[in-house]
Amino acid sequence: MNRNDLSDLAAFAVVAEEGSFTRAAARLGMSQSALSHAMKALEDRLGLRLLARTTRSVSTTEAGQRLLRTLRPALDDIAAGLAAVGELREKPAGTLRITTGKHAAVRVLWPVLSRFLADYPEVQVELSIDSSLTDIVASRFDAGVRLGEQLEKDMIAVRIGPDIRAAIVGAPSYFAQRPVPCAPQDLAGHDCINYRFTTSGAVYVWEFEEDGHPVNVRVSGSLVSNDMDVIMAAVLDGRGLAYIFEDEVAEHVAAGRLVRVLDDWCTPFPGYYLYYPSRRQIPPALAALVDALRYRL
Repeated sequence: MNRNDLSDLAAFAVVAEEGSFTRAAARLGMSQSALSHAMKALEDRLGLRLLARTTRSVSTTEAGQRLLRTLRPALDDIAAGLAAVGELREKPAGTLRITTGKHAAVRVLWPVLSRFLADYPEVQVELSIDSSLTDIVASRFDAGVRLGEQLEKDMIAVRIGPDIRAAIVGAPSYFAQRPVPCAPQDLAGHDCINYRFTTSGAVYVWEFEEDGHPVNVRVSGSLVSNDMDVIMAAVLDGRGLAYIFEDEVAEHVAAGRLVRVLDDWCTPFPGYYLYYPSRRQIPPALAALVDALRYRL
């Protein structure tokens, strides 16, 4: 059996159901002459007359009826299979691979993912925690999460969180021996805990702002780490000052375990965005996640 046989058998079932070449041709989106030619070719290949034609109608012969009884269950199964495949196009399912930093994963993604995974049990989300600027296309990720200032121009980006502020903090035990800095330049006399980027190897330059103008300060100290959990532990132990997102230290500041300084110099900056390659159609699972994560003021 070849492709023409399958096509002609399906067309034969429509002709038998409609009892008219005119109606069957309209349903199949083809001309009456082409349909008539296809039925004649099918009969020739089978060596059987399947249709009895009159000037007013078309009916099946005994051979045509027997063939139709065999065809209908198979055609119904094919139709059901196509419908099931179509549901996959509409129904969120499958695996979504997302690269993100730890802060975004814990503070922004997970509160939404907890509900999302319950609502879409056929979707599996794989979070790859990585602070580097991963190429999501080369690394075969469906999407990534970055701060607004780090987005690539050729990506579709959807905001998923509010603006973010940094906080400069130190433990009370640290300030018992050191003066409180009043301006970023005062950090030169302090022991500051530095963060080193894993990919580039560069040490993060602390960013501030005064009257709308950026003020960047390279600080130094006795500890450098590429892990924020280590930096948090060190600042709580009084080992120095740290530059940390304010939502991560809010509870410690409220409880008096940390003291916040240079607050007026720490202005908000664009928060997190989910980004993905530009496509005509995105997978239903990704579309559903984008809608769930979309930041609404």
